Amino acid sequence: MARVYRRAYVVLIGTTALMGIIALVMSVALDRKFVDPEGFLGPSWLRLPLLVLAALLADMLPQYFWVGRGRPSTGWAAVKNRWRLHWTKARWILVVLGIACFYVTYVSYRNIKSYLPFVMGETKYDRELHVLDRAMFFGNEPATVLHNLLGTGFSAHFLSTIYVGFLPLVAIMVAVYVVWSRNLRFGYWFVTSQVLIWTLGTAMYYCLPSLGPGFRYHWLFTDLPNTGTSDLMDSLFYGRKTVLHDGDPRKVQSVAAFASLHTGVTLLWALMIQYTLRNRVVKALAWSNFGVTIIATLYFGWHYVADDIAGIAIALVSFAVGGWAAGQKFSKKALREALDEVSDVEPSEPEPVPASKT
Repeated sequence: MARVYRRAYVVLIGTTALMGIIALVMSVALDRKFVDPEGFLGPSWLRLPLLVLAALLADMLPQYFWVGRGRPSTGWAAVKNRWRLHWTKARWILVVLGIACFYVTYVSYRNIKSYLPFVMGETKYDRELHVLDRAMFFGNEPATVLHNLLGTGFSAHFLSTIYVGFLPLVAIMVAVYVVWSRNLRFGYWFVTSQVLIWTLGTAMYYCLPSLGPGFRYHWLFTDLPNTGTSDLMDSLFYGRKTVLHDGDPRKVQSVAAFASLHTGVTLLWALMIQYTLRNRVVKALAWSNFGVTIIATLYFGWHYVADDIAGIAIALVSFAVGGWAAGQKFSKKALREALDEVSDVEPSEPEPVPASKT
């Protein structure tokens, strides 16, 4: 591994190892099973190779069919050329290390979050956070204000689609950046920031344990129609019940509000896209997704306002530390130069100049 990314390796692997060790120690101390929760592609041990394979195919197939234009010999030549120029040793290290570290962190996050009620007991700060919400909205409920302002018909379904769409995008965005970032530094910046924000988000759950208004003050949301978000909330409610009351060791409970990782992660995506891409349409979509996500967290009662503020804070920290670890300077000139740089290999450090003899 080249020394130029040594800080990224240390932060990425070190944070991942810390999360994994904490999760395993808590599992033993609490006598709880360490669970590999399933996602939209099945369990993590299956998602890892599937994501790498899918990323490889998504990169190579257009070379064969688009560049080769249906001619087998031209298509294979394009694939071989792409393999030689893009899928270098340095790229493979980024892809495998980035995806593996992210998923170890994510699985550890799910388990540590699940252990929250067993560690903190009945300690919850929903009342305090709710009082703060009402104070910021001049005695009104934030959710009720949004329901009256936006309505509870089409808006509910639109906001739900954006909110639920976050779940598959979490894995997809990691794969996109480690595979297609023109500059390897951007790939390390993105995946290191992701590992950091999920770690910080996990810590926040223990700093201020809470359920969220949708669970604690559920009567405020009875006017909402049935959507994918309401189905997800029901699933989390019964999942929590299964773990806490039925004692099912194969399940995880995933209810915790402070801080909002939906808000933090979507802000982190928007920041990364803002500073690593030039496409204005993609930038506008990323920032719109962030704004709509904040509204959705309050509209459906997933989070209190303070949760969103905390999510923004940990996103900014993760973005800055991830950039520092990847060796990215934050001056306008450095960011502009990074955008112009195409790097599929790790840059080597300059050789020391021997001292002249006198």
